[in-house]
Amino acid sequence: MPETTRFKNEDLVLRLRKSVNPKIFNMGRYEPFLDALCADREYQKEAIRNVCNFLFGWAYNTTKELAKENYTANATLQEKYAAIDRFERVLEFPDKLACSVDLATGTGKSFVMYGIARIALAAGKVDRVLILCPSNTIEAGLFDKFRHLSKEADFTQLLRKDAGVVSPRIINATETITTGDICIENIHATYQMTKSAINDSLRGKGERTLVMNDEAHHIFTPEKDQGLKKWKEFLISDVFGFKYLVGLSGTCYIKNEYFTDVIVRYSLRQAIEDGFIKSIDYVVDDSPGDQKEKWQKIYANHQEARRKYRRTKPLTIIVTKDISACKDVTDELTVFLAETESISIQDAAKKVMRVHTPRSVREDREVAGNITRLRNGEPDRKGSPIEWITSVSMLTEGWDVQNVFQIYPHEKRAFESKLLIAQVLGRGLRIPDKYKGEQVHVTVFNHANWSRDIKDLVNEVLEIERRVCSFPVVKKPDYNFNIHQIAYDKSMQFVKTKQESEYNFDMSYVALADQRKELERATEYENAVSGGHIVKTTRVKMEMFPIDDVVEMIVGKFRAIDLETGSSYAKKYSRTWLRKLIRESLDRIGYKGNEVSKQNRQMILSAFGNLYRRGSKTPRPKTDAGTIYKINTLETDKTRMGFAVLKRGIASVFYDELSKTYDVDLEQALKDLEDDDTFPRRAITKVSNRFNFKTCQSIVLTHSEPEFKFVKALAQQKNAEKIKAWLKSPDSGFYEIEYAYASGGGDYTRRGFFNPDFFILLNKEMIVVEIKGDEEITDPSWENKGKRRAAITHFDLLNKLQDEIKYHFCFLSPEYYDHFFAQLQKGSMMNFQSSLDVALLKV
Repeated sequence: MPETTRFKNEDLVLRLRKSVNPKIFNMGRYEPFLDALCADREYQKEAIRNVCNFLFGWAYNTTKELAKENYTANATLQEKYAAIDRFERVLEFPDKLACSVDLATGTGKSFVMYGIARIALAAGKVDRVLILCPSNTIEAGLFDKFRHLSKEADFTQLLRKDAGVVSPRIINATETITTGDICIENIHATYQMTKSAINDSLRGKGERTLVMNDEAHHIFTPEKDQGLKKWKEFLISDVFGFKYLVGLSGTCYIKNEYFTDVIVRYSLRQAIEDGFIKSIDYVVDDSPGDQKEKWQKIYANHQEARRKYRRTKPLTIIVTKDISACKDVTDELTVFLAETESISIQDAAKKVMRVHTPRSVREDREVAGNITRLRNGEPDRKGSPIEWITSVSMLTEGWDVQNVFQIYPHEKRAFESKLLIAQVLGRGLRIPDKYKGEQVHVTVFNHANWSRDIKDLVNEVLEIERRVCSFPVVKKPDYNFNIHQIAYDKSMQFVKTKQESEYNFDMSYVALADQRKELERATEYENAVSGGHIVKTTRVKMEMFPIDDVVEMIVGKFRAIDLETGSSYAKKYSRTWLRKLIRESLDRIGYKGNEVSKQNRQMILSAFGNLYRRGSKTPRPKTDAGTIYKINTLETDKTRMGFAVLKRGIASVFYDELSKTYDVDLEQALKDLEDDDTFPRRAITKVSNRFNFKTCQSIVLTHSEPEFKFVKALAQQKNAEKIKAWLKSPDSGFYEIEYAYASGGGDYTRRGFFNPDFFILLNKEMIVVEIKGDEEITDPSWENKGKRRAAITHFDLLNKLQDEIKYHFCFLSPEYYDHFFAQLQKGSMMNFQSSLDVALLKV
């Protein structure tokens, strides 16, 4: 049988255009609201932004348009579907503005739904919001959560800028749904017209109604429940004519197939690595034994969790295939607990809660009461006797219990598809409040034989794959070093610039980029037959202009403006003054000649281009320096990269002859990468001379073409000779610099942290480099402007507070690599500026 091609879910996510016309929809207006609602959960903010931009930004008229755009640009979609019409055929709602959001269970889908609903109403894009869910349990949970969030007065205050609805009613369909309402309802109510106001309230009003569907996999998965089977029919009904459809789920599968319209994904693995949900341990090998032996092992796990997580009351969930099995297992467990703990059957029964859909009037009273107790969070309370919960696999959504530390899927059926695996695993992922920020685990006690059958499915759901790992080591010579850092007391102040009738250039220089008359340019060639590579270097003469020529251009510009406006710029800025300005600017970059490069000429001209500046309010970080401390490069965390990323040709691994000696797993990973010719040539690069690989890391992982080229240049002998040591910094957590920026010059300041990409130690200088692509030069982002401003302030302050080593920060893109390394060859880097540095200085 041929092997089935497997695709990573991340590669199937549909990407949106980044550009959204703010005159049509300005998401930036709602950033304060997102900060208040989502706090530090950036993935929730990103989900809300993407959905709102897709629905209301007018970049797309239908999901089909988005799918076609992605199919053209995405090789994985082309491989999976072979033709665009095949892809379009599997779209569930091709002619509507419909999308799905894949958020791992336990990461707060309700916050995302609430954020989307409030923004949609506040922006006036819809008149009402309908939120549908598959069960009464989920409906009640959402209703309570939305009512609770709506009590936050800050949310309403932050949304008052708009003319839309800023204080919506939270109702269910027992009331008439009017303009400004958020209606939360069980999908079954849409068919029980005598009890529901949905039919009368929404008939013919779909164009101005946003419909969000919680646990959206029920829309497409065959169900015994006839109401769930009709869910999709309701959404596409011409009676209502719904236009905006959003589905949310932590299990975006139709059996084993991933949804086709996902625009946001925050995976189980990512949520685990970020510490927002528990880590998962599941059985891969186990000794044979009967059911009684299994109960003992499960009981031992339960007791271990009680000892380990004493600040809470750990729970174990048992998942069965159907209601009959659930009842039998409950009875079996009750007897086992009574025997093991030497207690009565009645006392043991108090510790077990059975939860499923009632089958009879008698069961209705008992089980319905349990559902209410579960919804009210009773099992989590320390005073409650409940320690064990038995349930049915398909009836487990909507629980908000946090103290689950063990899950026992009783039969293989509970683990036989990606959908069921994600559902079962999802029950125990929420981290209790008392353990927030700590590494917390949930144990899944599945049968070991199942793991052999379904290991690939579990790995796909958790996105477990082969990875290569970089970590700090001690080499001979040792390339570890210290980096100074400052402990700040931080605040934010706004600097208001005065409005002037005439431009006043009050600086004594213009920030210029490094320039040279000649520069060595490298070209890499590949032989079409052998595939061999050869690098040729050429000394290129650069285009230069005499200082006097640049002066005359500026004077001519001033005269033209003076003639048009009656100003006196030509008199105010004389030729002598301009020559002195340009000379000072060139001296600051260490250039002693009397010429200006083409790029720097444009920078000088641009400096005088803003003749009538209006007053503005600009955010500036105000920092009060505290303690200076040192971070050693041995403190860097491990960084990992998946083989799948390397196979896509974006990322790379650099290593030398010693790399395989540091760790057995690293040795095997490097051998596998070397031996597998399906990886792109650039996925793995060996530095032939280990003495040129002057990093304290076992291997170096790069994530982009610009990073790849920079590391390759660092390892060239002529450059390595000038360097004592260097570090490729992790993306987060190692050396953080706080920055702030106002997007587009707006009045709301965003704040964040970034880690510079490289630290390069010379003799008494530390060059700190942030790498970007060349496109940033022509279209620099406000965020990177904020990063550069903060970094320059930080390292200037560091230089004043200590004299052990001098720090210099710069942004750099491939266009200026030759300039960077030419200056490195020359000596001191303290005055170096790239073209990107200068571009980021512009306001």
